[in-house]
Amino acid sequence: MSLKLHPVKALRLAVTEDALTLDLSDGRTVSAALAWYPRLLHGNAKERNSWRLIGDGEGVHWPDVDEDLNGESVILGRASGESQTSLKRWLESRKACARRVRPQKLKSSRKASHV
Repeated sequence: MSLKLHPVKALRLAVTEDALTLDLSDGRTVSAALAWYPRLLHGNAKERNSWRLIGDGEGVHWPDVDEDLNGESVILGRASGESQTSLKRWLESRKACARRVRPQKLKSSRKASHV
């Protein structure tokens, strides 16, 4: 038996520290645990709140964490399909980026304090 869904678009989105909530064009609101989407879970509030609807509301894109979610997947309760290997590589690249950025910030504040 095949499940046929009527096209439903996301209209609004809210992301908290532990949940993702979509308001849909058919009047429903669906919510999923953020733990199902590890990149969002590991992102900070600014990154989680920097999103845009894609495909005329069929999905959501978060550029800062390189995450795309299909609204249908959220409705059907599908968690992220990202492998643990891929997630680990992504987390390591975030840590490496943070280490490179941090010294520059410290250097800038030292200059400001000596002026």
